[in-house]
Amino acid sequence: MSEHGHDLHSLFPHATDRLHHLKLTDAHFRNLADRYHDLVSEISRIIEGLSAASDARLEDLKKQRLALLDTIGAMIAPERTA
Repeated sequence: MSEHGHDLHSLFPHATDRLHHLKLTDAHFRNLADRYHDLVSEISRIIEGLSAASDARLEDLKKQRLALLDTIGAMIAPERTA
């Protein structure tokens, strides 16, 4: 398993411009995106056998990745009007 398919541009192809804009202008978003990238890399290393971790640790990392994905998804979602 590689990071391909889990990078933000692959997961949100409709929001490429928004992702780029937020990375350039929003420090909080940039920190979240960096953390997400780090988690994906760490999960990949564990799955590939390059790093050791318990099953519980791997599951915790996956949950963290999903939580970040939810947060990032909410940040890039189009503004909704009532």
